Amino acid sequence: MRGGVRKSNHEEEEESVFVSMTDMTVSFLFIVILLLAFFASQYSDTDTVPRKELEAERQLRTVAEEMVVKLQEQIGIKDARIRELEMLLETQQAQNREQAKDIDRLKREIEELRRKLEVADPLEAYLASAAQVRKQILERLRDQLKIDFPDLKVELSEQSDALRFQGDGLFDTGSSQLRADRKQIVTSVATRLGNILPCYTLGKLTQWDLACNSGGVVIEALQIEGHTDSTGNANSNLTLSTNRANTTFIAMTDSEPRLIDFQNLRKQPVLSVSGYGQMRPVADNSTKDGRDTNRRVDLRIIMFTPSRSEEISKIRTALQNGQYEGGPNEPLR
Repeated sequence: MRGGVRKSNHEEEEESVFVSMTDMTVSFLFIVILLLAFFASQYSDTDTVPRKELEAERQLRTVAEEMVVKLQEQIGIKDARIRELEMLLETQQAQNREQAKDIDRLKREIEELRRKLEVADPLEAYLASAAQVRKQILERLRDQLKIDFPDLKVELSEQSDALRFQGDGLFDTGSSQLRADRKQIVTSVATRLGNILPCYTLGKLTQWDLACNSGGVVIEALQIEGHTDSTGNANSNLTLSTNRANTTFIAMTDSEPRLIDFQNLRKQPVLSVSGYGQMRPVADNSTKDGRDTNRRVDLRIIMFTPSRSEEISKIRTALQNGQYEGGPNEPLR
């Protein structure tokens, strides 16, 4: 009886253990099912990407990568250009520094010249300026005439105070009448003088300013001079040279009437005539070439020469006003 009870208890224990393992297995499976259910609940169709969209995205990424490469290339080009410009800028700055040095040097030289000018005698400087202006006017006339009349014999005098026309170039031998084919030369000179004289004379036609006459110089006289060689009678030569000068004067004023309105500081016309015959030769009359040179018409410019530096300011005032305020015969002092 007791043995039967023991057997029964053992079977009950085995059954209890089996039940416990079964419960544990069921519980484990249940937990697994719950986890699967949880993960299943977290799964969504929206987390998947269709193939077409994936391909499109890949293409976009490829395009973006290509753009990045191109942009990097452009950045490289720009960087290279920047470096090039920086080098150019450095070069330019170096050149600017050199130019700045040159400018400083020139300023120092100008300042030195100004100091010298202040020390120099104003009257001396004025007379030098007047001589230079006279030479420039005559050279300008000569150069223009040689362009217009290439075969014309016209030169500056040795002192650069007169234009020298060979006499036979304007007049026939022994005649005081202008050659018909040469009258145009005289009228051309008259026209050019009409454009030059307003800056260096007084009167109603004066047009002085610093741009055309910075030295403030004034023409005293513009003389048309007749000259002959030594051949023939001295008195006849004097008359011939005077008549040639008068003929030239008349031709010029007929062509440019306002020439007689240009005045000097004494309120006299600057244009005048004179005949010297054979008295002022510039070459040897014993040779043909010398005689040819002596037969001439000179256009001589005489500049006003003040005797004191105090007169210089009065001259410039006269140029500004178009006339000297003193009387015709009153000295400038």
